[in-house]
Amino acid sequence: MNRIAKICLGVSAVIMLTFFAVQTCIVLRYCEPTYFLAEFGYACVILFMPPFFYVVYSYVTSTKIKEENIDIQLRAIDSSSIVVTMDMDGIIKSVNNNFCKSTGYTASAVKGMPHSRLVPKDYAESMEYAHFWRRLASGETISGEFERVDKNGNQIWVFGHYTPVKGRDGKYRKVMKIATDVTPQHEAEDLVNQKNSYLEHAAKILRHDMHSGINTYMPRGLTSLKRRITDEDIKKLKIQAPLKMLEEGLRHTQKVYSGVKEFTNLVKEDAQLDKEVCNLTEILTEYLKATSYIKQVKIGLLPSISVNEPLFCTAIDNLIRNGLKYNDSSTKFVSIYMQDNNHLCVEDNGRGMSQQDFVEYSKPYTRKKGQREQGSGLGLNICLAILKEHGFTIRADKQEHGTKLLIKIKQ
Repeated sequence: MNRIAKICLGVSAVIMLTFFAVQTCIVLRYCEPTYFLAEFGYACVILFMPPFFYVVYSYVTSTKIKEENIDIQLRAIDSSSIVVTMDMDGIIKSVNNNFCKSTGYTASAVKGMPHSRLVPKDYAESMEYAHFWRRLASGETISGEFERVDKNGNQIWVFGHYTPVKGRDGKYRKVMKIATDVTPQHEAEDLVNQKNSYLEHAAKILRHDMHSGINTYMPRGLTSLKRRITDEDIKKLKIQAPLKMLEEGLRHTQKVYSGVKEFTNLVKEDAQLDKEVCNLTEILTEYLKATSYIKQVKIGLLPSISVNEPLFCTAIDNLIRNGLKYNDSSTKFVSIYMQDNNHLCVEDNGRGMSQQDFVEYSKPYTRKKGQREQGSGLGLNICLAILKEHGFTIRADKQEHGTKLLIKIKQ
C-alpha cells in the first residue's frame, strides 16, 4: 500500500471516529438523535466514502501488481528450469515441459510415478536416499548437483533445489524441485578429466621411459661409435659433419627433453616447481647456442634470479621464435634486456602486437584470421603457463616497429 493510500485510510479513520464520538456524546446527553446529529452523520459518511474507495482501489491494484510480478517470475522459472512438484511421499504430482525434454517422459506418463524411478537403482535402494527424504520431511531445503536417469535409463545430471512447501495448516505438504539440466557440462568435465588422465600417463612415459633412450642409450652409443673409429677413419669416410650433427642433435634433444620433463612434472598432484638461482644471461646463451637463429638474438646483461632453468629457457625461446617467425622485416632480430630492475624485456622488430592481440593469441589453438603460418597454436599458451608457475607476469606493448614483451620478474 502506497503512502497516499495510508494517509487516506488515516483520514477516513479520524472522520469515522469523530462521527461516532460526537454521536455517542449527544445520545448520552439528549438520549435521542438530533437533526444536527443526522446531518453530521451524513456529512461524515460522504467525507468517508472517497478515501475509503481510494484505499480499496489502491489495495486491489497493488495486490494485482504483486500477483502479476509473481506470475511473471513463475513463468520465467518455468521457461528456463526443470520444475517438479511431489507430495511428501515422493509421488510426482506435476512436471513442466523442460522436465519432459530432459527425461523423455510425457507429463501424463510421469504423473503418479515415484521419484525413486528417476534415480539410479542402487541409490534408490540406499540408506542415503531414505535420509534424503527424511531431511525434506523435516523442512530442510536440499541443494546441489544430482545424478538422475531418463526414460531410457541413461544418466543425466541436474543442478537445483528441493524445497519443502507448507500447507495452510502449517504442515509440509509438498516438495518443489527447481533445477537445471547440466548433463552437457558434466560430460565436458568428464572428457577433460579423461584427457588429463591420458596426459598424465603420457607424462609418466616421457619422464621415465624416454629418459633411458635420450640420456643413456643414445649418448652411450655415440660415445662407443667415436671410440671405435679413429680421426683418420672419420676423414676417410667423410663423416665429420654427420657426427657433429648427431652430437648437436643429441644435446638439443636433451635440452628439449629436460624442459618437457619439468613441464610434465607439473601434471602431478600438489606439484611444486623446482627452482635454483641462475644467471639469466648465461643460461639463455647456452640454451640458444645450438640454434640456427642465435645470431639474430641480442642478449644484454641480465640478473641472477631463482628459476627452473629448462622451463624458463623454453618459455623465452618460444617468445624469441615468435618474434622472428611473425616478422616481415628484412633484418629480423630479437633483443633481450632489462627494462628496469623489475622487468625483463623481449623486443622484436616484427609486425607489432597489442596487449589485446597478445591475450587473444595466448588462447590454445588461436590463429589470426587469414594467417598462413603453420603451428599448433599452443606456444604462447604454454609459455604463459610456465611464467605463471614462476610467479611472473607478462604484458605486450606494441611499438612503431615491432613488439615489446615486458616480463615482471620481481615483485
